[in-house]
Amino acid sequence: MRKSRWIGVGLTVSALVLSGCSAGPAGTNVAQDTKAPLELWTRTTPGGPGEQATKRLAEAFEKATGFKVQVTAIFDDFETKLAQRAAQRDLPDIVMNDVTQVGTLKSQGLVREIEQGKIKHASELTEQALKSNQTPDGKLYGLPYSAQASALLIRKDWREKLGKGVPQSWAELADLAKAFTTGDPDGNGKNDTAGLNATLSTKRGYASWYFSNFLWAAGGDFITETGGGKYKPAMSTPESVAAVQWFRDLGCKDNVIQPGSVTMPTPATNETFEAGKAGMYVVGPYLLPRFDKSLGKDKYEVVPMPKGAKNADVLAEGLSIFMMAGSPNQAGQDAFGDFAISADGQKIGMEGESAFIVQLPVNKNVDITQVRSDPRWKTYAEIYAKSGHYAPSIPNWTPVRQDTADTISALVADCKLDLKAELSKLDTKLTATLQQQGISAS
Repeated sequence: MRKSRWIGVGLTVSALVLSGCSAGPAGTNVAQDTKAPLELWTRTTPGGPGEQATKRLAEAFEKATGFKVQVTAIFDDFETKLAQRAAQRDLPDIVMNDVTQVGTLKSQGLVREIEQGKIKHASELTEQALKSNQTPDGKLYGLPYSAQASALLIRKDWREKLGKGVPQSWAELADLAKAFTTGDPDGNGKNDTAGLNATLSTKRGYASWYFSNFLWAAGGDFITETGGGKYKPAMSTPESVAAVQWFRDLGCKDNVIQPGSVTMPTPATNETFEAGKAGMYVVGPYLLPRFDKSLGKDKYEVVPMPKGAKNADVLAEGLSIFMMAGSPNQAGQDAFGDFAISADGQKIGMEGESAFIVQLPVNKNVDITQVRSDPRWKTYAEIYAKSGHYAPSIPNWTPVRQDTADTISALVADCKLDLKAELSKLDTKLTATLQQQGISAS
C-alpha cells in the first residue's frame, strides 16, 4: 500500500456513502514528488473495452510526458470502494467517473479545486462541457473528457413498413408508438412488440434518468435555481405535471411502453430493443456498436427527439477527470488532465469501433466528422450542442434523482395513483433534501 495521505478530518466509510456531508477542506501540505506514479481509477468493466481504451490513453500520456500511470478498472460498488480508500486516507490520484459526481466529491472534500491556468488546453474546452464541471460558485472541480446526449433510435424497417414518417412532435411520436405496438411491424403475426422502450426501474434512479428526456422538453424540471446557488423543487409545477401526465398516459392509456419497464434497469432494456421487442428507444451513442452488431446498422436510425411544449432538450451526460485530494504528484495530475482534453488526447480516446472512452469530443478543435465518418455521430454531436441539458452540480444529486425515480416508476406501475398528489409529496421530499444540503431557497 502506498503511504497514507491526509485528506480530511473524521472521514469514515459510512459518512461518505450515506451522508454526503462535507469532510472539510481537501488535503493540503502533502510533500510533492513529480516522480511518484499516478494511480488512476476508472469506472468501467474490468477487462472490457473501456479499460483497454483508458490504458491506451495512459500509455500515450506516459510516452509524451514521462509520468507513470497505473490504471485500475472498477465497475461494481465503485463509490463504496472509493469510500473505503478514503477511510484509509489513501485515495487514488485520479478518478475518471460521471460528471454528476462533481458536487458529491467536492462536498465530501475528496477532490481538489483545479486551477484552469495550470491546464494549458482548458481554454479549448467547449463552454457547455466546462460549465458541467463547475460548482455554483464557479469553481472547477473536474475536467470533462467525454460528452454525450440522448437521441431517438427508431426501427427504420418497421417505420417504413407501416408507412410512417420520422416523428416531428410528441403527438407524432405517440402515434408511431401505437403503430409499432398494434401494427405487427415485425410481421410474425403476434402481438409482441412495444412502441417505446423505457428504463423505468428505481435502481440507481434509472427512471428519473430516462424521464429527464421528456421533462425538460416540456418546460418542467426536477429543481429550479432561484439565484445565489439556491434551489426550489419543481416537480409539481404545471409544466412538470403535464410532462408526467403525458408520459404516464403512454403506459397507462396507450399501453405502448414495453411490459415490465418499471423493473427494468438499463441492461435489460437494452436487450429488449436489440431483441426486436420495441420500436423506439431514447438513449446515448454508446450503444451504437452493440446495436449495429445485434440488430444490423440498416435496421434502425438515429434522429433528434421531437420538440416538446418548450423545446427539444434531452439529457446531456459526460465523464470527468477528478484530481483527488492528498496526491503527492499534483503536477502529474494536472499533466494527465491536460493531455486527456487536448486535441491529441481526445482523438486517442475516440479511436476504435467499440473500445473508445470519448463519445463526443469536448475540445473545440476536434471535428467529430474528421475522426468518425459515420454520420450518426454527427447527429449526436449536433443534438448535444443544441439541446444537451445537464443536471445541476449541487452537493449531492443522487437523492434528487432517486426520489424522483421512485415517484415516476410508481406512477407508471400503478395507474390509479393520484398524480398531482404524488408529485406534491415528491416536492416535499425534494425540499427536505435541498434544506439538508444547505441550498434550499426556503
